[in-house]
This record gives sequence, C-alpha cells and structure tokens, in this order.
Amino acid sequence: MGQGRRLTIGAYCGASRCHARLRDGGGRALADAQGPGGNLYVDFDAALAAVNKQIDAVCAKAGFGAADRAELALGLGLAGLSSSADAVRVEARYAAFASVRAANDALVGCLGAHGGGDGALVIAGTGSAAVARVGGRETVIGGRGFLLGDDGSTARVGAEAIRAALRAHDGVGPASSLTEEVMRRFGDPLTATQWALTAKPAGYGAFMPLVFERAAAGDVVALTIVAAAARAIDALIAATRGLGATRVVLVGGMHPAITSYLADSSRAVLRDPLYDDADGAILVAGGALPQLQGVAR
Repeated sequence: MGQGRRLTIGAYCGASRCHARLRDGGGRALADAQGPGGNLYVDFDAALAAVNKQIDAVCAKAGFGAADRAELALGLGLAGLSSSADAVRVEARYAAFASVRAANDALVGCLGAHGGGDGALVIAGTGSAAVARVGGRETVIGGRGFLLGDDGSTARVGAEAIRAALRAHDGVGPASSLTEEVMRRFGDPLTATQWALTAKPAGYGAFMPLVFERAAAGDVVALTIVAAAARAIDALIAATRGLGATRVVLVGGMHPAITSYLADSSRAVLRDPLYDDADGAILVAGGALPQLQGVAR
C-alpha cells in the first residue's frame, strides 16, 4: 500500500443487511460488498461475523492483505449497539486497524443521509427508530428492540399478521385473505407457536410483503396493520420535527411500501438521502466522501 493515503472502510450492519465500502483520501470508492446483516443485541458474535465477512470482501477486492489493515481507518454502524460499553467491546475486536470507531446504526445512517450535516433519519426496517441531529447534537428516538418497541417495522407488521391469523383461527378476530394465507403457510397453530419460540425479528419481517400485497388489494385486516405501522412512522417523523429537524430522510426495507400510507404532513418533509449508510460509517471514521453537485439540502 502506498504511503500517505488516507484509506477508510465504512461498514454498516443492520438487522437484515450489511454493507461495507472502501474509499480513498479523495472520496473515491475502491470497493463495495454487501451481504446478510445481524444485530448485536440479538447475537453479538453473529453480528460481528457478518460485518467481518464484508470487511474481508472489500479488502480482497482492493487487493489488501492482513498487514495492510494497519493503514486503514474503520468506521462501524451497528444495529443493537446501545452504549459506550458496547462500542468499546466492539472496537477491541479491530485492533489490527489504524483506528476504529463504532456507533449505533441509526446515528451512522443519519450522518450518511445528510452528509454529516443536520437532519433526521427515520428507519422503517426490520426494526424501527429515528435520530435527529440538530446543531451537532444527536437524539435517538425509539430503537427499543422487538419486545419493547419497533412499532412501524417489518418485524412488527409480520408479528401482527401472525397474531391476527391465530385470532381468526380461534374465532376471536376477523378472518380475511391475509389471515388465511398466513395460516396456510404454517399449517396449524401449534406449528406457528413452536416457530415463534426461536424466531428472530427478521423472520417476522419476512411476512411484511404479503401484508402490503393484501392491503393493496383491500384486505381489511392487512389495511388495519398497515395503518398502525404508518401511524408509528408518522409519530417518529413528528418527534424529529419537534426537536428542530427540517430535513427528514426515511429509509429501511419497508419505506418504499409504507410511504403512500403516511400522513400528508409526513410526506411533505421527506427528502432523498445525500449518501448511504456505508458512507455514514466512513464519516464516523473521519474519512472523505465525494462532493455532490446541485443537490438540494
């Protein structure tokens, strides 16, 4: 590796997807890699294994060996990272790099979405959360995990679909094409109950496309679930606005599907991201991004 080059790897790991990118000191992208994600809160070692796989991939694509890592800065954005103690624990795993900094995935995504400037990020992915960055101060909203939060997430939408299907089967809730299809996939309530004992949020989230498909066809149960998810995202957007954020970006696997169900006031403030989550991780590490021309902020 040549001397004097400021090379940075940014690696973002959400619950469902991990994305790593290597940029040089001028912001030029040298390599990209993507694969399955993970969550530190759900499985610490598995999440870091997912990150390591993509870091290894970008290094291999750029022709960098193990010894070259001593000249690379590393920035990490990780789902489930919730404290400074978590960050220290993660960073200790990457002593081979010149420097490393780990942060929560929402904070990193917000930095990328606004190019390091002020604004808000609302995540409607496997989980849900929001972060507002105003005057350089960052405030996280939500991000409490599947048991205590994640309203407006793919996991919550999927879980509500399964709950509705079981209620319909027991005759204590309305039946619909959605509930019938969910039960068809499981076969019987016992199978669904046993599956839920070990299911991860991403497993629940896999039912999200079916819910939106049936909602588009007018299924009343599906529409009720989608409406609740939309209200949760509206609330996150409103909370970031209340903190002073004027530029709001909505991301996550559910954002293309949920946007049309949001309130007019929410859709009016949404903007496209300036950069992506991997570039947010590059910013966390102090790396450079390419300049954007003619972009409205």
